[in-house]
Amino acid sequence: MKIKWLQILTLMLAGALIVSCVSSAPPQQTSNGSQASSSSNSSSGTNTEYQNRAKELVTGSSSSGSSSSSSGTGGTTQTSTTQPAATTNTDDVPPAIPGVLTPEEQAFLENYLKRLTYMVYYDENVKIEPQYIKAAIGSANRYLIERMGMSVIDYDQIERNKKDQLAAYQAETGGSIDLIQYIAQKFNADVYVEISVNFSTSSANGEYFATAQGTMKIYDTSTAQLLGSLAFMSKQGFSKKSMDEAKTFAITGGIWEAMPKMIEQSKALIRNSLSNGIRYELIIQKTPDAKLMNTFKRTLAKYVRLVEQVSYSPSETRFYIFSFKTKDKIEDAIYDAADRAGLKDMYLVYSRGKSFTFNSGL
Repeated sequence: MKIKWLQILTLMLAGALIVSCVSSAPPQQTSNGSQASSSSNSSSGTNTEYQNRAKELVTGSSSSGSSSSSSGTGGTTQTSTTQPAATTNTDDVPPAIPGVLTPEEQAFLENYLKRLTYMVYYDENVKIEPQYIKAAIGSANRYLIERMGMSVIDYDQIERNKKDQLAAYQAETGGSIDLIQYIAQKFNADVYVEISVNFSTSSANGEYFATAQGTMKIYDTSTAQLLGSLAFMSKQGFSKKSMDEAKTFAITGGIWEAMPKMIEQSKALIRNSLSNGIRYELIIQKTPDAKLMNTFKRTLAKYVRLVEQVSYSPSETRFYIFSFKTKDKIEDAIYDAADRAGLKDMYLVYSRGKSFTFNSGL
């Protein structure tokens, strides 16, 4: 009986507490200063909360339908922890996909193709008088200057370099590449064009007629790779003065007309050959440690698109570097990779065209 009376007394006290709390709630003011009563939904929600609390006081248990506690000391608060963003590890950069260029690489390629440098010469295996050689090369160079706005390498300048650079050519290459290709690299030419030509002639009644036909072979200067060949035939050259003049008219006119096709073809061929970027050659002298060279290669590969080891010996190691970067950026990448690979004393001996020769410093 005592327990029953205690329960009744507790319910009475809880009811008094509810009435007190509800009546003591401050009235809300409307925008015009008058008091506004709480909505029925709000009152109902508040009364339900107090009734549940009273039930907890009587029974000693919490309501199973209640949600997690708010800011009370006995409640629990669920929080979500934001994980820190993962840092980018430059050592784990995924390899580039051949033929798939980033926007930056595509922009570099387009700019590179616009600024190709050409060196025009002739096929030394074909017998042709020097005057026609000069006329053919002069016509090609004039087109490059006047129509393309390019700087050119004059025929006489090439001839002088063939004599002056012969000793350096033998010392640097040992005859491994053609002398004309070596000179093209010295002048930083991207494309080397070799002209081969012959004539068909006739004359009648003191008038001279000549037609020039031949080929223009297009080479990648850095690799000596034959990119393509373009056949041409001139319109008939005519002269009342001499056959030499008729031949000169034919060859200059034929070369001039073939130049636009040659330039467009060379751009298309070079574009197709650059799936991994421009090819640079790296020669490192004094390389006694093959394992160290392998470490250097893997380190350098993080800076460029592709690195291929061409050969190895304790005296020299050769690599091909492929990248859509300028020559200066490639040189910087070589130094950075050397420092990280443990070749801190490696230094540049000389550079020629797209070729670098370093000494390991070991």
